Amino acid sequence: FGIASDENFVITTTNRKEITEDNFSELVQDGVTLYLLQSVDQMLLSATKERIDFLPHYDTLVKSGMYEYYASEGQNPLPFALAELIDNSLSATSRNTAIRSIQIKLLFDDSQGKPAVAVIDNGRGMTSKQLNNWAVYRLSKFTRQGDFESDHSGYVRPLPVPRSLNSDISYFGVGGKQAVFFVGQSARMISKPADSQDVHELVLSKEDF
Repeated sequence: FGIASDENFVITTTNRKEITEDNFSELVQDGVTLYLLQSVDQMLLSATKERIDFLPHYDTLVKSGMYEYYASEGQNPLPFALAELIDNSLSATSRNTAIRSIQIKLLFDDSQGKPAVAVIDNGRGMTSKQLNNWAVYRLSKFTRQGDFESDHSGYVRPLPVPRSLNSDISYFGVGGKQAVFFVGQSARMISKPADSQDVHELVLSKEDF
C-alpha cells in the first residue's frame, strides 16, 4: 500500500470498528470491506463503494411486492405499503431522547427526476452492514444468528401498546423491499449512523437489475 515504515495506520470495518488481534476472527469474514486509515475517525476524501451479493432473481424483489399486496383481497394495499416504510422509521427513532421526526413526502417535480415517495426520519441510522442486510430478501428484523447485524439491531418486540407508537405496525406485513417495489421500481436508502461521520447509500433498481 506504499506505507512508510514509520507511519501509523489502522484497519477498520466500514462501521469504523478497528481490527485488532483480539477481534480479527470475529470481524474479518469473506467478502467484508475494510478501510486502511490514518485514524479511526479520519474523514473519507471520496465516496467508496461496497459490493453486495445476493442470489434471488430480480423478479423475487421487483414483483414480490405486486403479488403480496394485490393478494390483499378487498383492501386498498397502498396504506399497507406506506406503513411498512413508516415502520422502519418508527424503529429507527424508538430510542430518540429528543423529538421523533418522521416525514412522508410525495415528490412530483420532474426537474428532480422521476416521481418518488420519500420517508425521512431523524433516527439512529444504519451502518453499511445493516444496509446490506436490508437488501436481502425476507431477512426478518426478528432474526438473530450469531454475529448477524440486523437492520433493527437490538430490537425487542414491544409490550402491547398502540402499534402506531411501538414500531410493530408491519409485524403482519411483507417487508420494506416489497413495499418499495409496490410503490415504484427503484429504492434509494441514504443513512448516516448516529455515532459515525460516514453516510451510506444503497440503490436497488429494476433498471439496474
